[in-house]
Amino acid sequence: MAYATVSDVQARMTRTMSTAEQTMCGTYLDDVAVLIDSYNVNASANAKLIVSCRVVIRALGDGSDLGVPMGASQGSMSALGYSQSWTIGTGGSVGELYLSKTEKKLLGCGEQIGSYSPTEELVPPVPNPEAFA
Repeated sequence: MAYATVSDVQARMTRTMSTAEQTMCGTYLDDVAVLIDSYNVNASANAKLIVSCRVVIRALGDGSDLGVPMGASQGSMSALGYSQSWTIGTGGSVGELYLSKTEKKLLGCGEQIGSYSPTEELVPPVPNPEAFA
């Protein structure tokens, strides 16, 4: 179940989507809902709407004709040597559905640190922990 509609995405875009893009947008919104739920199913409805729209707009392209991929954090251009290079800052790539750092924060799951040690399960529990206090 998507958290945004095609019209929500269109309202945030700087251009009008084609009919084919509207169809893709609907499919992307369903996919993004699964992605969002894998990070935080309990996020607010407003956060889910905003993140859904941002992810889909990034995948479809915002329509700016700058030659810079949306989501790029670094880039360079040359003229007569015909060179371009871009770095996508959050581990995704252009046209891919991924969450940026800001979007993860909106969902309430950014910058969390945790650990898990599977070897702790192998250690038997202490029979009388009060004896060591």
